[in-house]
Amino acid sequence: MKIALVAQHAIPQRSNGTWQLGDQRLLELSRSLAGQGHRVTVYAQRHSAALPARAEVEPGVAIEFLGTADGERAGESTLLAQVPAFSRPLHEHWANDRPDVVHALRWTSGLAALAAARDLRIPVVQSFDSLGVAERRHHLIPRDAGTERIRLEPAIGRSASAVLAGSSDEESDLTRLGVPRRSIRVVPCGVDTDEFSPEGPVAERTTRPRLVTVADLSEHDALATLLRAMPKVPGAELIVAGGPAHARLGDDLGYRRLAKLADSLGAGGQVTFAGQVGRAELPPLLRSADLFVSVSENDPTGTLAVQAMACGTPVVVATAVGGQVDAVVDGTTGILVPPGRPALLAQRIRQLLAHPMLLEAFSVAAADRARSRYSWDRIAHETLAVYGTAMAA
Repeated sequence: MKIALVAQHAIPQRSNGTWQLGDQRLLELSRSLAGQGHRVTVYAQRHSAALPARAEVEPGVAIEFLGTADGERAGESTLLAQVPAFSRPLHEHWANDRPDVVHALRWTSGLAALAAARDLRIPVVQSFDSLGVAERRHHLIPRDAGTERIRLEPAIGRSASAVLAGSSDEESDLTRLGVPRRSIRVVPCGVDTDEFSPEGPVAERTTRPRLVTVADLSEHDALATLLRAMPKVPGAELIVAGGPAHARLGDDLGYRRLAKLADSLGAGGQVTFAGQVGRAELPPLLRSADLFVSVSENDPTGTLAVQAMACGTPVVVATAVGGQVDAVVDGTTGILVPPGRPALLAQRIRQLLAHPMLLEAFSVAAADRARSRYSWDRIAHETLAVYGTAMAA
């Protein structure tokens, strides 16, 4: 099967003389599809004259750079303005070398793909990653911003041959936007279950029970709930990963506000702000934790929770939203707690830490669920099934 992955937003990286896909999800998906014997071409916006027309990035995976763009990085408004210049060469490429199916990632890619495929009778499958209505609901975009996106995403979903929703939450949003339920298939984002596994290096730790969270330090309210829970979990330590590099934390307003709150609560001795954690450092950190606590106010994929589960770390979700609700089986691989309930959150954490055998059972179940449901091989298989249905239709 010839598969066209349209990722207008993708910013490639050059390493050791070869081009690599900077988007981890795009990289893993294209690699997994190619690993099952399919030919994959990724189409991205040209953002620099130095980029080649075409490059091989993985065995069976090529990337083609189309159109022109100003600057090294383009925001959504810029990408939207460049859709016509991106879709025209897409149409020309596909007219000469027709793919069997097109899969567009994010909404501007969907606009370009639908325009390019319109007269060629090529099925278009759409993934949004995150919907504008969900981001506005969680106050991640201002009320007066993102209007084009919120207006166009329903039309893109209704025009596509099929839509891949990352979670049941996203599926519900899509149906409310008028996308026919029969054309929606929930296929979550996968994780690398070789990289994220119970076996491997473990970050250095103390003898105290360890909680780990990875979050944007600007998510003050959600992190404040976790900080307010900490004095009620005496003896435990909390590692907060995220934000700028550790050496630059002092310049970050979010860090200063949270550190001041922790001190005022008497939890300063329990909380360590680690700063930004690189991808190579993340699995050892997750393996070192007794519990991973997710506080993200909007997590459409639930990827961090699944990565923790894949490392055998049970998850406590303090904000049950997005992909986390699907990923964490309440009472089996972790615990779901309503948002804004620090006392209840502390109670649930204490209960798990007080029962090592229960914690071990959660750990085994978490790793098993991550492997069986979220491996990239399974995600690729389910994605290919959607492609086949779209082609048959």
